[in-house]
Amino acid sequence: MLKHRLAVIAILALPLAAYCQKDKDAVIKSLDSKYDHYSSVAKQIWEFAEPGYLEDKSSALLASELEKAGFKVEKGVAGIPTAFVATYGSGKPVIGVLGEFDALPGLSQEAFYPERKIKVEGAPGHGCGHNLFGTGSLAAAIETKEWLAKNKKTGTVKFYGTPAEEAGDAKVFMVREGLFNDVDAVITWHAGDRNNAGPNTNLATKAGVFKFKGIASHAAAAPERGRSALDGVEAMNSMVNMMREHTTEPTRIHYVIRRGGEAANVVPAYAEVEYLVRHRDREEVRRIWDRIVKCAEGAAHGTETTVEVQVEGGTFDRLPIEALSMAMYKNLEKVGGVSYTPEEKAFAEKLSKSFGDRSVPLESANQIQPFKYSHTNASADTGDVSWVVPTASMTAATYVPGTPGHSWQAVSCTGSTIGFKGMLVAAKTLTMTAIDLFTDPKLLEASKKEFDQKRGANFKYESLVGDIPPPLDIRKSK
Repeated sequence: MLKHRLAVIAILALPLAAYCQKDKDAVIKSLDSKYDHYSSVAKQIWEFAEPGYLEDKSSALLASELEKAGFKVEKGVAGIPTAFVATYGSGKPVIGVLGEFDALPGLSQEAFYPERKIKVEGAPGHGCGHNLFGTGSLAAAIETKEWLAKNKKTGTVKFYGTPAEEAGDAKVFMVREGLFNDVDAVITWHAGDRNNAGPNTNLATKAGVFKFKGIASHAAAAPERGRSALDGVEAMNSMVNMMREHTTEPTRIHYVIRRGGEAANVVPAYAEVEYLVRHRDREEVRRIWDRIVKCAEGAAHGTETTVEVQVEGGTFDRLPIEALSMAMYKNLEKVGGVSYTPEEKAFAEKLSKSFGDRSVPLESANQIQPFKYSHTNASADTGDVSWVVPTASMTAATYVPGTPGHSWQAVSCTGSTIGFKGMLVAAKTLTMTAIDLFTDPKLLEASKKEFDQKRGANFKYESLVGDIPPPLDIRKSK
């Protein structure tokens, strides 16, 4: 009897981590067994290739999968038809998982093809891997739910179906609606060409359209009676380009003329230009945007036209939480990277030739990048989420190493087994990190403490988009 009691005491004294590790090993095995199913879901969304706010089929497929798994799904949240929140469990902690599913315009490409081969001329394609992002996060949320149920754990997992990341910034409106107010931590990931879970940040943004109106007339017979809206756009662009000399690093200002007139012999009565501003400091983004508005107003005054400013988006920089990132990093190390079959390696080698001198060793797909702070000049609406709840993000090698994002090469990878394997690396890592958050109160406590310190005592969230409604037609006009 004494021997039995000592054995029981010894078992009870085992570190909690040992139990968690057994659960994590089971997660890896379970997700491996579901590879075919989740690959099928990801491929369906890859085939749908729906741009932002138009992802009806992609959103419905993910929501259906979650409903079948026992989640309660609330659709059409924050005034966005394709946005949803799926919830399982009750009580604290509440762990959120983000999932995107929008595609990019004009990037149609055959999957697993090492050369440019357009599938449907002018059609969208998943050049940022959101078919994998949404599905991998789906797999992690469902696997976490299964773990909670099996272990009879108290806690809640929420999957956020977040559309329109590429244009439209849906997460900003979801944050503004208060949908993350009860969440203790958020875990997320993104498609990439390497495996990385180090703390990272990016650039804040603000975007919108400047709509100039003039007076149409015959460009040759009566030019004096016309006032060119295109002149307004071009004058604005000229002033903004001169302004670049007097901005702080690392300011990024991008623009594209979306409409410039209908015919050369008609003075354009309408023209519009889209602008996107980026900077590490969101307050500097606000200041630069205000200066660009002044350029537009000056251009309108000088060309005797009028201008209307329509804000369409704006995102915060990402707030990295090192305590949470370290937990995710350790799990990524446990999972490991992506190994290629001979067929995948042959494809990767051919695809790499299209990168020119920017090719990267293929072995990078099977390696985990060192844990270190990094900064990218890209942007994403996950930034706003990270300023209202502690958030950790990672990338998985879903592209051939060296593949640029938003490219046909990326589309070729995201519809292939290379993409699906990387997606499963992310799903395993996210699930294991969720287990840590549910079983280790100290991790949540440390993350929250760091979060509060970095935000500062007087922080108050105010979105960069103000009170505008979600721009649901942003992709319909392009």
